[in-house]
Amino acid sequence: MMVEAELGRLSGTEDDLTVEEYEARLTDADQAEEFIDKTGIDALAVCIGNVHGKYPASGPNLRLELLKDLYSLSSKKGVYLVLHGASGVPRELVKNGVADFTVPFLIKGKIECIDLGVRKFNVNTEVRKAYMESISSPQKDLVQVMASAKEAMKVVVAEKMHLFGSAGKACL
Repeated sequence: MMVEAELGRLSGTEDDLTVEEYEARLTDADQAEEFIDKTGIDALAVCIGNVHGKYPASGPNLRLELLKDLYSLSSKKGVYLVLHGASGVPRELVKNGVADFTVPFLIKGKIECIDLGVRKFNVNTEVRKAYMESISSPQKDLVQVMASAKEAMKVVVAEKMHLFGSAGKACL
């Protein structure tokens, strides 16, 4: 069984629980090391400026230097990094950069979350949005509504799987 834990506190709204921006806390690398050592977790969900729910019009303000530090730590410990609140993170921050890790953390060009160790992205807000937009469209009956909603969610999930590099990698 794989165990994932979140360290830090994301601002935003999830499941009707709102954390104001001033209450948010970035993941501390020193605390993360102690937490990993004491708990033996397999995956660490980090707070680097990501938020639950929708980002402001200005977009996300991800602290990629902090992510780099957390990746350095987590890779030594054999722990995967997770990004909750990844709905609305631009493609170029997810996967578009070029990094050369033959020299640790020598970054060439743009930095991307995947290059910096993120192996799981939570995009629930985008999936829910597709569902809600679908069911708000006029349909003849409930079966059509549900089929349409399911298809709308599948489109978002498929697009994200391609973006994250996980499409076609399932073991059957």
